[in-house]
Amino acid sequence: MIKKNTERNKTIRLTEKEENSYVARSIKLSAHNKGVNLENKVIWQDTFRALNYIPDNFADLIVVDPPYNLTKLFGKNIFRQTDAETYKKWLDKWLAKLGRILKSEGSIYICSDWQSSLLIPEVACKYFIVQNRISWEREKGRAASDNWKNCLEDIWFFTKSNKYTFNMEAVKVQKKVVAPYRDVNGKPKDWADENGKKIRYTAPSNIWTDITVPFWSMAENTDHPTQKPEKLIAKLILASSNIGDMVFDPFLGSGTTAVTAKKLQRRYLGIERERKYVALALKRLETADYDKTIQGYENGIFKSRNYKLTS
Repeated sequence: MIKKNTERNKTIRLTEKEENSYVARSIKLSAHNKGVNLENKVIWQDTFRALNYIPDNFADLIVVDPPYNLTKLFGKNIFRQTDAETYKKWLDKWLAKLGRILKSEGSIYICSDWQSSLLIPEVACKYFIVQNRISWEREKGRAASDNWKNCLEDIWFFTKSNKYTFNMEAVKVQKKVVAPYRDVNGKPKDWADENGKKIRYTAPSNIWTDITVPFWSMAENTDHPTQKPEKLIAKLILASSNIGDMVFDPFLGSGTTAVTAKKLQRRYLGIERERKYVALALKRLETADYDKTIQGYENGIFKSRNYKLTS
């Protein structure tokens, strides 16, 4: 007998009244209000316009999840795929502006799909120093009869200088010990027994296989077509910023970067041009006032993928 799935759909939705109410809390920038307080705000505006009014040396950390070079509908606007040279010119338009906004010891992470991934450093290295490329398994992906199923995305890690924040202890990975070696005195070697489980904490690598893409039964899920999971963004924020630092996202979408920054006691600023996504971001930020949970991250530890579903 097949057991019926009775789990409730948790996708965050808004009525028209709610959308109007949340959007009213956003701000827009211009030469007339250039000195407005930008701490813990959501800007409802075109990114290229709003970036002109963000101060120099503003952000400790920038997290960017831009439209990939794919044809995709975002709210009421379509981002259309183009040739590589045109996409690089588009990247350069906003990366040039981010160079002055990032602090001298700051870091910037840029998300990409496999097709546009190699284009990112071609442009970003004009303004930043490349430190690494993270590849993470999306878990989801459409199969193709004549190609490999695409389940991979990249995140490029750049810094403004060779002096930057990296909190390795904050993002160590918890792993089950398969071969529990002991030293000559019989003590565990590089592992510990925690509640009857043999556990090791290891330095994080640049290959991540523990991420679950938001889906209908996760409290953070929205209908944004390219929403990143809070757990993914939490790793970036914990590694490359400290409590109280300013985290900036110029393509905020439904708010994941700002929400995660708030939950991790950082300040935030985000820019989003789509009205609906601005409202969703502000609703999620309101919820973060009392709900600080990040699915897959508990008590300072990143759990394995789908750990709650398999426990």
